[in-house]
Amino acid sequence: MSTGELLGIEPQELQFPFELKKQISCSLNLCNKTDNYVAFKVKTTNPKKYCVRPNTGVVLPRSICNVIVTMQAQKEVPPDMQCKDKFLLQTVVASPGATAKDVTPEMFNKEAGHHVEECKLRVVYVAPPRPPSPVREGSEEGSSPRASLSENGNLNASEFKTGTRAYIEQHDPQDKSSEARTIILKLTEERDSAIRQNKQLQQELELLRRERKRSNGGVSLIFIFLVGLFSILLGYLIKSTWLLNSFTR
Repeated sequence: MSTGELLGIEPQELQFPFELKKQISCSLNLCNKTDNYVAFKVKTTNPKKYCVRPNTGVVLPRSICNVIVTMQAQKEVPPDMQCKDKFLLQTVVASPGATAKDVTPEMFNKEAGHHVEECKLRVVYVAPPRPPSPVREGSEEGSSPRASLSENGNLNASEFKTGTRAYIEQHDPQDKSSEARTIILKLTEERDSAIRQNKQLQQELELLRRERKRSNGGVSLIFIFLVGLFSILLGYLIKSTWLLNSFTR
């Protein structure tokens, strides 16, 4: 903090984290070290570039006043990040009970015999704080694939295609397997139907055998027809079971 007789100033230079096309502010703390009311006024060599609130005021005895200095958005970076702008803080003892409305330019006129204390402040541009490091892409399980960069900064197209194909197979299997599930379901229903019909034919054949034994007659046409139908159904059942096993594998 500066060692003025009336006000202590912190910091002793105005530091702005410089960024293009962005308004930047910094603050000054004015500490009244006396038992008097102290009036102050802030001047700058580049008034169009800065906005000071408040630029005049009164600091109560043993109190602190905060002043905000805002730099307007800049379109160009200054050479070597150097700034030649300066600020001048003028302070003078005011009447007891004075307020900001009582501060006039004549109070800071040295030629009128007023004891005016002055402190010069320079402007410093500093680099803005770095953002936190981003999470490495692809490190989390289940994250979507992204194109990687080779050592020379070019997009690795082969790795991007491979990652995209793996991502689609992992996260979207329904489109690929929906047709297979439909075929398996249809074959399963047909197999179950054939099994039921096969059991029914077996029961009818058994009844015919019993009737033939009782009648000791020749082989009827119905019996021959049922045997042929049973053979067809049995062949269809074997084929459906083979197809079903092929899909489920």
